[in-house]
Amino acid sequence: MFANPETILSQLNVKPGMHVADLGAGSGFYALAAARLVGHKGKVYAVEVQKDLLDRVKNNATRENLHNLEVVWGDVESHGGTRLRDGTMDKAIISNTLFQIEDKEKFAREAARILKSGGEALIVDWSDSSDISGPDPKHVVAKADAQALFERAGLHFSREISAGSHHYGIVMVK
Repeated sequence: MFANPETILSQLNVKPGMHVADLGAGSGFYALAAARLVGHKGKVYAVEVQKDLLDRVKNNATRENLHNLEVVWGDVESHGGTRLRDGTMDKAIISNTLFQIEDKEKFAREAARILKSGGEALIVDWSDSSDISGPDPKHVVAKADAQALFERAGLHFSREISAGSHHYGIVMVK
């Protein structure tokens, strides 16, 4: 059973008024959950390179009356590609994204760049893979490798969180 975004984000302590970036937002499950948590005084940026997915996220946010969610067409693998300013995010969500990223070092540096001092990055990704679910096993990024990747980008390990039976969750702090 996979954990739901609300359960995972509750472990990240997303609170009203925060600014949160969902990097590689996909269908927006985390971005929508975060928008509910940060409330009308907070802001969530769903950053995604696939425009059709951004349209879906925007439509779902509108349907839910979540006016605090902004979709951003951006490249998370390049410096400044998220189109977010340096040091402005309280939290960054990176869920089911690492295994798809080609330039993981640039991605980790971009995530670190947008975080405030003391800001946290949540990395949730596949811990395993099978014929039934998950990415090609050769693309799975081990938890230790993910932690080392973000440490090289200037973040520090804070804690592990429960992310379901086929995923790991780590929180890194700037």
